[in-house]
Amino acid sequence: MAKSEFAQAYTERMFPDIAAPAGYIDPEFEDLFDNFAFHEVITEEGKNVAARDRFLAILATIVGAGATEEYSLMMPAALNFGVIPDEVVELIYQAVPYLGIGRVRPFFKITNKIFDYRNERISDTQRSTVTPETRLEKGIEKQVEIFGEGMREYCKSGPEDTRHINRWLANMFGDYYTRKGLSVKHREMITFCFLMAQGGCESQLQAHVEGNLNVGNDKQYLISIASQCVPYIGYPRVLNALACINTGFAAWKAKQ
Repeated sequence: MAKSEFAQAYTERMFPDIAAPAGYIDPEFEDLFDNFAFHEVITEEGKNVAARDRFLAILATIVGAGATEEYSLMMPAALNFGVIPDEVVELIYQAVPYLGIGRVRPFFKITNKIFDYRNERISDTQRSTVTPETRLEKGIEKQVEIFGEGMREYCKSGPEDTRHINRWLANMFGDYYTRKGLSVKHREMITFCFLMAQGGCESQLQAHVEGNLNVGNDKQYLISIASQCVPYIGYPRVLNALACINTGFAAWKAKQ
Protein backbone atom coordinates (compact mmCIF):
# COMPACT_ATOMS: atom_id res chain seq x y z
CA MET A 1 0.00 0.00 0.00
CA ALA A 2 1.59 3.27 -1.10
CA LYS A 3 1.28 6.45 0.92
CA SER A 4 -1.58 8.67 -0.22
CA GLU A 5 -0.90 12.13 -1.62
CA PHE A 6 -2.78 13.69 1.30
CA ALA A 7 -0.75 11.79 3.90
CA GLN A 8 2.47 12.61 2.08
CA ALA A 9 1.69 16.33 2.01
CA TYR A 10 0.60 16.32 5.64
CA THR A 11 3.70 14.53 6.89
CA GLU A 12 5.93 16.86 4.86
CA ARG A 13 4.28 19.80 6.61
CA MET A 14 4.71 18.18 10.03
CA PHE A 15 8.28 17.05 9.42
CA PRO A 16 9.81 19.34 6.79
CA ASP A 17 13.34 18.44 7.85
CA ILE A 18 12.83 14.67 8.17
CA ALA A 19 12.22 12.60 5.04
CA ALA A 20 10.60 9.59 6.73
CA PRO A 21 10.36 9.80 10.53
CA ALA A 22 8.47 6.52 10.94
CA GLY A 23 10.39 4.90 8.12
CA TYR A 24 13.33 4.41 10.43
CA ILE A 25 11.17 1.75 12.06
CA ASP A 26 9.94 0.16 8.84
CA PRO A 27 9.08 1.78 5.48
CA GLU A 28 5.99 -0.38 4.94
CA PHE A 29 4.71 0.52 8.40
CA GLU A 30 5.24 4.21 7.66
CA ASP A 31 2.84 4.08 4.71
CA LEU A 32 0.30 2.00 6.64
CA PHE A 33 0.32 4.23 9.72
CA ASP A 34 0.55 7.57 7.92
CA ASN A 35 -2.39 6.75 5.65
CA PHE A 36 -4.49 6.14 8.74
CA ALA A 37 -3.21 8.79 11.17
CA PHE A 38 -2.51 11.59 8.71
CA HIS A 39 -5.23 11.02 6.13
CA GLU A 40 -8.14 8.81 7.20
CA VAL A 41 -8.41 10.13 10.77
CA ILE A 42 -8.05 13.76 9.75
CA THR A 43 -10.50 13.64 6.83
CA GLU A 44 -13.24 11.53 8.46
CA GLU A 45 -16.44 13.45 7.77
CA GLY A 46 -17.86 15.19 10.83
CA LYS A 47 -15.00 14.10 13.11
CA ASN A 48 -12.35 16.67 12.28
CA VAL A 49 -11.21 19.47 14.58
CA ALA A 50 -9.07 22.55 14.09
CA ALA A 51 -5.36 21.77 13.70
CA ARG A 52 -4.46 23.59 16.92
CA ASP A 53 -6.95 21.54 18.92
CA ARG A 54 -5.86 18.33 17.19
CA PHE A 55 -2.22 18.81 18.07
CA LEU A 56 -2.94 19.92 21.64
CA ALA A 57 -5.02 16.74 22.02
CA ILE A 58 -2.31 14.57 20.46
CA LEU A 59 0.40 16.03 22.71
CA ALA A 60 -1.77 15.63 25.82
CA THR A 61 -2.59 12.05 24.87
CA ILE A 62 1.06 11.20 24.26
CA VAL A 63 2.04 12.74 27.60
CA GLY A 64 -0.78 10.86 29.31
CA ALA A 65 0.52 7.63 27.81
CA GLY A 66 4.09 8.40 28.89
CA ALA A 67 5.29 8.09 25.29
CA THR A 68 8.46 10.20 25.38
CA GLU A 69 9.82 9.13 21.98
CA GLU A 70 6.54 9.90 20.22
CA TYR A 71 6.39 13.25 22.02
CA SER A 72 9.89 14.07 20.72
CA LEU A 73 8.54 13.48 17.21
CA MET A 74 5.14 15.14 17.48
CA MET A 75 5.96 18.21 19.56
CA PRO A 76 7.92 19.88 16.73
CA ALA A 77 5.10 18.90 14.36
CA ALA A 78 2.64 20.72 16.64
CA LEU A 79 4.83 23.84 16.51
CA ASN A 80 4.92 23.55 12.72
CA PHE A 81 1.11 23.60 12.73
CA GLY A 82 0.85 26.76 14.80
CA VAL A 83 0.80 25.61 18.43
CA ILE A 84 2.94 28.16 20.28
CA PRO A 85 5.62 27.44 22.90
CA ASP A 86 3.58 28.99 25.74
CA GLU A 87 0.75 26.54 25.00
CA VAL A 88 3.09 23.56 24.96
CA VAL A 89 4.59 24.50 28.32
CA GLU A 90 1.16 25.11 29.85
CA LEU A 91 0.07 21.68 28.62
CA ILE A 92 3.05 20.14 30.45
CA TYR A 93 2.26 22.14 33.60
CA GLN A 94 -1.36 20.98 33.44
CA ALA A 95 -0.26 17.34 33.21
CA VAL A 96 1.46 17.33 36.61
CA PRO A 97 -1.60 17.21 38.90
CA TYR A 98 -3.18 14.49 36.77
CA LEU A 99 -0.13 12.33 36.07
CA GLY A 100 2.39 13.25 38.76
CA ILE A 101 5.82 14.81 38.38
CA GLY A 102 7.50 11.40 38.12
CA ARG A 103 5.78 10.80 34.80
CA VAL A 104 5.89 14.38 33.55
CA ARG A 105 9.45 15.52 34.32
CA PRO A 106 10.90 13.82 31.20
CA PHE A 107 8.53 15.87 29.04
CA PHE A 108 9.80 19.13 30.55
CA LYS A 109 13.33 18.09 29.62
CA ILE A 110 12.40 17.07 26.07
CA THR A 111 10.43 20.30 25.57
CA ASN A 112 13.35 22.45 26.69
CA LYS A 113 15.78 20.59 24.42
CA ILE A 114 13.52 21.03 21.40
CA PHE A 115 12.97 24.71 22.18
CA ASP A 116 16.74 25.21 22.41
CA TYR A 117 17.36 23.35 19.16
CA ARG A 118 14.70 25.34 17.29
CA ASN A 119 15.53 28.62 19.06
CA GLU A 120 11.94 28.86 20.28
CA ARG A 121 11.10 31.36 23.01
CA ILE A 122 8.29 31.66 25.56
CA SER A 123 6.47 34.96 24.98
CA ASP A 124 5.07 35.30 28.51
CA THR A 125 7.32 33.95 31.25
CA GLN A 126 5.01 35.02 34.10
CA ARG A 127 1.72 33.21 33.51
CA SER A 128 0.54 32.72 37.09
CA THR A 129 -2.39 34.95 38.12
CA VAL A 130 -2.78 33.99 41.81
CA THR A 131 -0.94 34.55 45.06
CA PRO A 132 -0.62 32.24 48.07
CA GLU A 133 -3.45 34.25 49.62
CA THR A 134 -5.85 33.99 46.65
CA ARG A 135 -5.13 30.54 45.19
CA LEU A 136 -7.78 28.73 47.25
CA GLU A 137 -10.53 31.27 46.53
CA LYS A 138 -9.67 31.42 42.82
CA GLY A 139 -9.44 27.63 42.66
CA ILE A 140 -12.91 27.24 44.12
CA GLU A 141 -14.21 29.72 41.55
CA LYS A 142 -12.75 27.59 38.77
CA GLN A 143 -14.21 24.40 40.26
CA VAL A 144 -17.63 26.04 40.34
CA GLU A 145 -17.21 27.31 36.76
CA ILE A 146 -16.32 23.84 35.50
CA PHE A 147 -18.38 21.52 37.71
CA GLY A 148 -21.18 23.67 39.13
CA GLU A 149 -22.29 25.18 42.42
CA GLY A 150 -22.01 21.84 44.21
CA MET A 151 -18.23 22.40 44.30
CA ARG A 152 -18.37 25.64 46.28
CA GLU A 153 -18.05 23.93 49.67
CA TYR A 154 -16.40 20.75 48.43
CA CYS A 155 -13.02 21.64 49.91
CA LYS A 156 -14.61 21.53 53.37
CA SER A 157 -16.50 18.29 52.84
CA GLY A 158 -15.74 14.60 53.39
CA PRO A 159 -14.27 12.64 56.29
CA GLU A 160 -11.96 14.69 58.48
CA ASP A 161 -8.97 12.44 57.91
CA THR A 162 -9.06 12.95 54.12
CA ARG A 163 -10.57 16.44 53.92
CA HIS A 164 -7.15 17.95 53.26
CA ILE A 165 -7.14 16.24 49.84
CA ASN A 166 -10.29 18.13 48.87
CA ARG A 167 -8.63 21.38 49.96
CA TRP A 168 -5.50 20.53 48.00
CA LEU A 169 -7.67 19.83 44.97
CA ALA A 170 -9.18 23.30 45.18
CA ASN A 171 -5.70 24.77 45.53
CA MET A 172 -4.65 22.80 42.44
CA PHE A 173 -7.39 24.46 40.41
CA GLY A 174 -6.11 27.79 41.70
CA ASP A 175 -2.52 26.97 40.83
CA TYR A 176 -3.12 25.60 37.32
CA TYR A 177 -6.54 26.47 35.88
CA THR A 178 -6.11 30.18 36.53
CA ARG A 179 -2.85 30.41 34.60
CA LYS A 180 -2.50 32.34 31.37
CA GLY A 181 -1.56 30.55 28.15
CA LEU A 182 -4.54 28.22 27.66
CA SER A 183 -8.28 28.84 27.89
CA VAL A 184 -10.42 26.89 30.36
CA LYS A 185 -11.98 25.08 27.37
CA HIS A 186 -8.57 23.92 26.20
CA ARG A 187 -7.49 22.99 29.72
CA GLU A 188 -10.53 20.78 30.16
CA MET A 189 -9.98 19.22 26.74
CA ILE A 190 -6.37 18.30 27.46
CA THR A 191 -7.34 17.02 30.91
CA PHE A 192 -9.83 14.73 29.18
CA CYS A 193 -6.93 13.50 27.03
CA PHE A 194 -4.61 12.94 30.00
CA LEU A 195 -7.24 10.82 31.74
CA MET A 196 -8.23 8.94 28.59
CA ALA A 197 -4.63 8.07 27.77
CA GLN A 198 -3.48 6.83 31.15
CA GLY A 199 -6.48 4.55 31.67
CA GLY A 200 -7.97 3.36 34.95
CA CYS A 201 -9.46 6.80 35.64
CA GLU A 202 -12.93 6.31 34.22
CA SER A 203 -14.80 7.93 37.13
CA GLN A 204 -12.62 11.05 36.85
CA LEU A 205 -12.88 10.93 33.07
CA GLN A 206 -16.67 10.92 33.26
CA ALA A 207 -16.56 13.89 35.65
CA HIS A 208 -14.37 15.80 33.24
CA VAL A 209 -16.68 14.96 30.37
CA GLU A 210 -19.31 16.89 32.33
CA GLY A 211 -16.75 19.62 33.01
CA ASN A 212 -16.01 19.90 29.30
CA LEU A 213 -19.71 20.17 28.53
CA ASN A 214 -20.13 22.88 31.17
CA VAL A 215 -17.42 25.06 29.63
CA GLY A 216 -18.71 24.66 26.08
CA ASN A 217 -16.93 21.62 24.61
CA ASP A 218 -19.93 19.70 23.29
CA LYS A 219 -20.38 15.95 22.94
CA GLN A 220 -19.49 15.84 19.25
CA TYR A 221 -16.31 17.80 19.91
CA LEU A 222 -15.22 15.29 22.58
CA ILE A 223 -15.97 12.37 20.25
CA SER A 224 -13.91 14.06 17.55
CA ILE A 225 -11.04 14.70 19.96
CA ALA A 226 -11.07 11.07 21.10
CA SER A 227 -11.15 9.97 17.46
CA GLN A 228 -8.03 12.00 16.66
CA CYS A 229 -6.17 10.13 19.41
CA VAL A 230 -6.81 6.55 18.24
CA PRO A 231 -3.44 6.26 16.44
CA TYR A 232 -1.55 7.23 19.61
CA ILE A 233 -3.22 5.15 22.35
CA GLY A 234 -5.14 2.49 20.42
CA TYR A 235 -8.77 1.44 20.41
CA PRO A 236 -9.34 0.03 23.93
CA ARG A 237 -8.68 3.29 25.79
CA VAL A 238 -10.52 5.35 23.20
CA LEU A 239 -13.52 3.01 23.39
CA ASN A 240 -13.46 3.40 27.19
CA ALA A 241 -13.41 7.17 26.69
CA LEU A 242 -16.37 7.03 24.29
CA ALA A 243 -18.33 5.09 26.91
CA CYS A 244 -17.47 7.79 29.45
CA ILE A 245 -18.58 10.48 27.01
CA ASN A 246 -21.97 8.80 26.64
CA THR A 247 -22.39 8.27 30.38
CA GLY A 248 -21.14 11.74 31.24
CA PHE A 249 -23.36 13.37 28.64
CA ALA A 250 -26.44 11.54 29.98
CA ALA A 251 -25.63 12.67 33.52
CA TRP A 252 -25.01 16.25 32.36
CA LYS A 253 -28.22 16.30 30.31
CA ALA A 254 -30.25 15.13 33.30
CA LYS A 255 -29.07 18.17 35.27
CA GLN A 256 -30.07 20.72 32.64
